[in-house]
Amino acid sequence: MSDWLPETPRNLAFPTTAYVTLAGADWLASASPHPEGMHVLWAERPDAPTVLPCGAAFDVINTPALFGRRMVDRLWSSGPGSGPVATHRGRILLFAAPGTAQRLPSLLAWEEWGSAVPPLLCHGSGDAVTVPPLHPRPHAAGDAADETPAGSRWLVAPDVRDPWLPGPDILLWACVRAARGGLGADRESARPHHESAVQGGDPVLTGG
Repeated sequence: MSDWLPETPRNLAFPTTAYVTLAGADWLASASPHPEGMHVLWAERPDAPTVLPCGAAFDVINTPALFGRRMVDRLWSSGPGSGPVATHRGRILLFAAPGTAQRLPSLLAWEEWGSAVPPLLCHGSGDAVTVPPLHPRPHAAGDAADETPAGSRWLVAPDVRDPWLPGPDILLWACVRAARGGLGADRESARPHHESAVQGGDPVLTGG
């Protein structure tokens, strides 16, 4: 497989990478009941997305794009980091420890800030998710920024055989921090508009 799946240098200060390593591919394949078949498929079509079951190797927390990016930002800036993260059809997929999909919704229901968290799709045992291509095809000049099918690509690609995955408690913390931070940002963006309306008024309404 080493001829089609390149090793990508990692920078711990900025973990974002679009490419899955050989060890990362082994981990993804372990989610399938037929890991050898997954390797054959990827060797034939490394630039194609695939569908993998949840619940064994990982669960997936599927969030709206902006909120998911806020969660990832909090995890890396103030928390322990994240597991693999992908984007698919305009949403963020956070790969989490098995069992997280069942536990996180109940934790959010008891959380004071839970109502500020947008609806999350929690994929666990019995569910399946589309994962991005392991090795997206290079963009030609003039291509759109995201040519992978359905806008599917890795933000933090798997790079080890046994990656650390956040559990429900850590993702609850990230949800709360993202919700509180988002509310603060909304208030800050609304303040200039309010001050402008109070100080200057609407020239159409106040003009003589």
